[in-house]
Amino acid sequence: MSESNSLYERLGRRDGIARISRAIIQNHLANPLVSQRYSTIDDMERVERRVIEFFCAGSGGPEHYTGQDMRHTHQGMNVSEQEFVAVIDDAMAALESCGIDAPTRTEVLGVLWSMKNEVVRV
Repeated sequence: MSESNSLYERLGRRDGIARISRAIIQNHLANPLVSQRYSTIDDMERVERRVIEFFCAGSGGPEHYTGQDMRHTHQGMNVSEQEFVAVIDDAMAALESCGIDAPTRTEVLGVLWSMKNEVVRV
């Protein structure tokens, strides 16, 4: 794909982003640094829908995100920097395993890293 394609298109549109989102969640569940936070979620289907919506909307897709903003979502969770980095590492691994090229992964990394102040210790 050419570089003029949106991030949404380079990630495979909704279907590709859904596949990536599921891989990210599976990575979180397998990651000892964050698995406890995810293994206790009662409605994982709702979380998966929100992750897909967030990723689609945030990457330039037509989908609308219906969840809370990142600060409200993570309020009171006391997420550490180590957990934040682990989650980003899980996302990067999922992108790679789903065949996303390095420049696109780097772009996603920048977007995720920009959310740190909305997630860590809020």
